[in-house]
Amino acid sequence: MAMMSAVALMTAVVSAQGEAPGIRPAAALPSNQVPGVLGKVAFEQHLNEQLPLDLPFTDESGQAVKLGDYFGRKPVVLAFVYYECPMLCTQVLNGLESALRVIDESIGKEFDVVTVSFDARETPVLAAAKKQAYLDRYKRPEAAQGWHFLTGSQASIDALTKSAGFSFSWDEPSQQFAHASGIIVATPEGKLSRYFFGIDYSPRDIKFALIESSAGKIGSLADQLLLYCYHYDPAAGNYGFVAMRAVRVGGAVTLVALFGFMFVSIRRDNRATGH
Repeated sequence: MAMMSAVALMTAVVSAQGEAPGIRPAAALPSNQVPGVLGKVAFEQHLNEQLPLDLPFTDESGQAVKLGDYFGRKPVVLAFVYYECPMLCTQVLNGLESALRVIDESIGKEFDVVTVSFDARETPVLAAAKKQAYLDRYKRPEAAQGWHFLTGSQASIDALTKSAGFSFSWDEPSQQFAHASGIIVATPEGKLSRYFFGIDYSPRDIKFALIESSAGKIGSLADQLLLYCYHYDPAAGNYGFVAMRAVRVGGAVTLVALFGFMFVSIRRDNRATGH
C-alpha cells in the first residue's frame, strides 16, 4: 500500500519537474532509496477510528462550518487534495467522479462527498471554482447539496489529516506539496470505514463500501447478496472475491429454487386431481 502511494507520488513529482520551466530533475538515487520528501508522506489506515467532527472549516460559499455538519445521516466519501495542485489531486478527483458517475446511488441522496484542501493558504473562491467544475462533470443536480469543498486553518487541517492517517509535506524546490493519493469512506457517525488508494477507483468497491458504511441502508437485496461474496482486504485496499461464500449463496439459491419448484408442482398436481 505504501509502495503504491510512493509510486504515484514519484510519478507526479517527476512529471511536474519535466513540465515546469526552470526546475531541474533531481539527481538519480540508488534503487533502494526514495527522495527525502517522500519520507514525510504516508497514507495509513485508521480503520474504525473516529473523526474529530467538531473541527471548524469554511465551505465553498465562505460560510463557517464544522466537519460534523456533513455527518449524522449518510455515509461520507472523504478526499484530501489541494485545489491548485498541478497534477495528482486533479487525478484523484477525476478518478473519484468517474467512479461515482457509474454507480446508481447519487451524491446528495444516498451519500455525501467532503473534499478538504490541506493547503491552509487556499480560499473559498478556489473551492467554489473546483466544486463547479466537478458538478459540471457529474451532471446530477442533487450533487450540489451533497458535494462539499472545504478550506481551513492549519490547526484544523493538521488535526483532521492526522486522525485519518494522511500526511503530506511541502517540497520547496518544486513549490508543490508531496502527498499520497486515495479516498476514504466514513460511516454516518464519522468512523473511518474503508480506504482506497491510488487515482483509479473501482465503482463496485466504492458501492460495497457505501453499503457497508450505511449498515445496509443503501443498495438492493441483490447488492447485499453480492457483497456477501466479497470481503474488504485492508492490505490491498479493495474487495476480493470469497469463493466459499459464493458457494454458500449459490447453494442457498438452489435450495430456494428447488423448494419453489416442488411447491408449484404439488399445487398443480392437487388442482389436476381436484384436491
